[in-house]
Amino acid sequence: MKTFLKVFTFVGCLLLIPGLANAQWSLNNGESTLSFVSVKAEHVAEVHTFDVMSGEIGADGGAEITVELASVNTLIPIRNERMQAMLFETNMFPRATIEADLDLGSLTAMAPGYSETMQLNFSLSLHGVSRSYSSEIKVTRLADGFVASTIKPIVVTAEDFSLQSGVEALREIAGLPSISRAVPVSFTVQFDR
Repeated sequence: MKTFLKVFTFVGCLLLIPGLANAQWSLNNGESTLSFVSVKAEHVAEVHTFDVMSGEIGADGGAEITVELASVNTLIPIRNERMQAMLFETNMFPRATIEADLDLGSLTAMAPGYSETMQLNFSLSLHGVSRSYSSEIKVTRLADGFVASTIKPIVVTAEDFSLQSGVEALREIAGLPSISRAVPVSFTVQFDR
């Protein structure tokens, strides 16, 4: 079955629903998650999240999700602070942004409870750099919104966003032999009308 979309986001993560052309959809932060996995000392993997996101889909089909980088949550307060200051440099780069343009006219009816696998094309802006990504996501229609989730993690590298020196600074201050410069990123986002 052909996908209903040509282009749409993440992070994010967007479903085109009949009638969307005149509607605006907002990201439900409480029902959404964005996580990444870091690997240190070669074999120690840990899952981290960002706790504050916002986003919307406009009437023109433009979709944007904003991630507050200071909301990084590693479950260790001092590590949160170090990531904010040394890796993300939130004093200069407080947010990451995910954007996509949606073709609202390409959608046909999707009944509540129905799911579809779709191709997601989006841009991620982080640390003053923007990169394009493509990923398969699963989109499920809700009664008054939708949920979109990654099927496979999206691999983001420190080199793509000039974060190598931040990773090295974290490695040194923690006294670790290594920290991976590639991290798998996953998301589940819910948009409500």
